[in-house]
Amino acid sequence: MEVNKVLIACEESQAVTIEMRRIGIEAYSCDLEPCSGGHPEWHIQGDVIPLLKQEWDMIIAFPPCTHLAVSGARWWKEKRKDGRQQRGIDFFMEFVNTICKRIAIENPIGIMSTVWRKPDQIIQPWMFGHGETKATCLWLENLPLLKPTNIVDGRNHSIWKMPPSKGRAKIRSKTFTGIARAMAEQWGKYGV
Repeated sequence: MEVNKVLIACEESQAVTIEMRRIGIEAYSCDLEPCSGGHPEWHIQGDVIPLLKQEWDMIIAFPPCTHLAVSGARWWKEKRKDGRQQRGIDFFMEFVNTICKRIAIENPIGIMSTVWRKPDQIIQPWMFGHGETKATCLWLENLPLLKPTNIVDGRNHSIWKMPPSKGRAKIRSKTFTGIARAMAEQWGKYGV
């Protein structure tokens, strides 16, 4: 069974959407923000939750990690107290509980490994042609582990070490093109 229609949830950059479209798959990004990938015709701006009730061959989700990532653990106590962390967990779990044959959920190392389960795989950008470190967890349903496509030597920490700025969160959350291409090429034509 081929993959024909894919929802890329919480993806304003359209990195994965563009790669899916490149290989002929009808993919749509969805985010509360306008897309920055240059293809508004493939972007659904709004709440992704109603879209989860539609029929998709695959859903790849990038739920916000702001209240879940271990990099912000020093603020977890405050976020637990005011409910932000629980709201983040609940949103993540919307994708877990969605009825779809193939699902991938991406997030950095964080609390979901404890409150739900360990990820199926942890990947790094340097495994896909980018000399950068950024441990990224993948929780997979009916999808194979991503195989590295271009292991490179660089092990920079520039994403992690970015100074505070207005656009920092958006820049840090963008999917590296090598990872997006691997997702499209390895999962896009994957039959179960």
